[in-house]
Amino acid sequence: MLAIVVFIASVLVPMLKILLLTYLAWSTQLRSAGVPRLRTRMYRVLELIGRWSMLDIYVITMLVALLQFGSLATVDAGPGAIAFGAVVVLTMLAALSFDTRLIWDAVE
Repeated sequence: MLAIVVFIASVLVPMLKILLLTYLAWSTQLRSAGVPRLRTRMYRVLELIGRWSMLDIYVITMLVALLQFGSLATVDAGPGAIAFGAVVVLTMLAALSFDTRLIWDAVE
């Protein structure tokens, strides 16, 4: 069960966020007039899952805290956790800076 949570939080959610951000930015840049309601819903989903991206960082901190067995086993978060945290924060900022009114400008 823990592996499923980690997979969803560390692989699926970030990839979904990056793909949705890319699609929204690309379609807005091209001034696509197609399906603006769907793109607005995509943006709302993007904002919703943005909060859950930090779940993986919390799992790492829990594992580091719980699995310190001295000479038997050690867990180090390492630079990958910092890079992942940076991606989470940057995608959250990118989602917040996206202006949804641009989706509807092409329709007018």
